[in-house]
Amino acid sequence: MGVDVDLLSVGMTSGNAGLIGPDLVEDAEAKIRIARERLQTAQSRQKSYADQRRRDLEFQVGEHVLLKVSPSRGIKRFGLRNKLSPRFVGPFEILERVGTVAYRLALPPSLARVHNVFHVSMLRKYIPDPSHVISPTSIQLREDLSYEEAPMRILAREVKQLRNRSIPYVKVQWANHEEREATWELESSMRESYPHLFSGDV
Repeated sequence: MGVDVDLLSVGMTSGNAGLIGPDLVEDAEAKIRIARERLQTAQSRQKSYADQRRRDLEFQVGEHVLLKVSPSRGIKRFGLRNKLSPRFVGPFEILERVGTVAYRLALPPSLARVHNVFHVSMLRKYIPDPSHVISPTSIQLREDLSYEEAPMRILAREVKQLRNRSIPYVKVQWANHEEREATWELESSMRESYPHLFSGDV
């Protein structure tokens, strides 16, 4: 009822002040019909998109999927800049569907501590991609599906000036990540956590 009143008000203030009586009511009703049709069209389009997206995220029992995991660095830092890209472990077989948006996976003994029911957003259809898939036996996966990534080598060095201080940084390539995904880290933090990377320094 409130919607009709608002739309009627719009109809009377949109250049139709010359209309009176039945003409004014008919004009307002026409505007209301148009507004309702547009709303229904928008809702239908939104539902169609949601249905398609839901179908894209559905899996069948017996299919194999990859499980998204989050690599982290074993150093303390503030903020989430230069966050390492997510990786995937697997593939794992789907044992059953749990509710409408979760699936139970057949996990190996090495992941016995991890709860085996996952939201669909954590899963990806299994398409072989060696650059993003990690064997679950090659990492120590935590219960929250994160693991500590190890640095491979230092690619570059840089000194940044902050007020009256010189702060050295190193560009680090991490295991299971390509060189283009290297991140800049504080040299002091890296020396403390990974001294072996600097064993060749004079």
